[in-house]
Amino acid sequence: MQPRFRRSALVLAGALLPLPLLMGQATAAADPIAGAFAKAATTYDVPRDLLVSLAYAETHLDGHDGAPSASGGYGVMHLVSNPKADALARAATLTGQSVAKLKSDDAANIAGGAAVLRAHADDLGVSAAARKDPAQWYQAVATYGNASSPDVARLYADTVYDLMAEGVQATTPDGETVTVQPRAVEPQRGPYAKAKDLDGPAALAANTDYPGARWVPAHSSNYAVSHRPTSDTIDRIVIHVTQGSYAGAISWFQNGPRANPSSAHYVIRSSDGAITQMVREKDRAFHAGSFNRRSVGIEHEGFVDNATWFTDAMYRASAALTRNIADRYGIPKDRTHIVGHHAVPGTDHTDPGPHWNWTTYMQYVTGSGGGGGGGANPHTPESVCGSGYKVIDSAALGTAGTVFLLYNTANGNNCVATIKKTSLGTATATSAYLEVEGKPRVTDSGSFAYYAGPVRAAAADKCVKWGGKAGTATYTSPFEHCG
Repeated sequence: MQPRFRRSALVLAGALLPLPLLMGQATAAADPIAGAFAKAATTYDVPRDLLVSLAYAETHLDGHDGAPSASGGYGVMHLVSNPKADALARAATLTGQSVAKLKSDDAANIAGGAAVLRAHADDLGVSAAARKDPAQWYQAVATYGNASSPDVARLYADTVYDLMAEGVQATTPDGETVTVQPRAVEPQRGPYAKAKDLDGPAALAANTDYPGARWVPAHSSNYAVSHRPTSDTIDRIVIHVTQGSYAGAISWFQNGPRANPSSAHYVIRSSDGAITQMVREKDRAFHAGSFNRRSVGIEHEGFVDNATWFTDAMYRASAALTRNIADRYGIPKDRTHIVGHHAVPGTDHTDPGPHWNWTTYMQYVTGSGGGGGGGANPHTPESVCGSGYKVIDSAALGTAGTVFLLYNTANGNNCVATIKKTSLGTATATSAYLEVEGKPRVTDSGSFAYYAGPVRAAAADKCVKWGGKAGTATYTSPFEHCG
């Protein structure tokens, strides 16, 4: 930071400033959020791209005018203040800014987030030299997320590093564009390498009510053990928005006991439609007041005032889940029985809000208007593998499905996914595998309702062998797609 007298001199003698400095000032004025990230990164010696990726994972760079998230997080950097963590107070101490300004001023909030992230790195003993390498910040990022467990902390940090690998192009509420160019980083997970990968095949092994969902149980104080539908008829499905991130919602439902217990049966991720189940359907999640006894609650990652969270992958995955629940309990697929949280009698909530596209969603649920409803698989190879992956090859598995090979030019990774065409919603033997020449084969195999995979591996400048199985049909490629 420049001394106060120097700033005054710059204003008075602006005409004498070097042209590059004047241009830099003009750019900062024209792009205040990008300038705030650059300044915070320099001030606190935090990698700028990592800082932006973390903020995007938390809020899509939307400070929501100082309003808190569901877990008490404020601003672009989601500085949390709740009974379990108080990053907001720590940011105030580290930056000298008031709590009020950190909540409402984007630049101050970004500086506060950078200061807290740097403090976590210092607490972990990250050296000045190591701070230059984004890979060395993994444990600090995992700590920043205030996760309820090492497994969720890994999910949180992996999301940030996946975004950095794929690149970010975000538009702020004021129309400013902030970008991160794709860069492959091999994160140094340290002790988190031993944590369960909640995006991995092992997380799908539990006997969830919905095949293909991950199982991460909510804290026992956040729901009531029950025996539905014997004890209470299930005749409603309630659509929610988390007012926070996917990992943040999972962590919040795992935290307890607390004054206002809350949970939902399912949480769905924005980017790819991944689904985590946190409460068994037989039990009563605390999500919709007077409807708790009669409903299944589905939370969707995002904020009600920002439409960028509501992706087609999320709509399709959620609609497939809703259709499955409705079919199992005989719930009519209409807007009387599939409702937003705002429509629950006695509620003061507004979710899913004005940006939720009920027309598209219900078309996907009922199969009307095309687009993957009814008998179609709601998942695509791109939604399974994630942002940045494009199909480069495929092979039919009889009439039972298709196995796809995808490639991400940003990070040099291949991905394989097997998409079922028959027995949709029913767990049947399905697999996908990927083998990079010179390395062991990686396989995702089991009984899956809609797809197997994603199986990803770094394969730049390498030949790959790939394939999969659906029903009785299998496909195995030779080593190909070299380089």
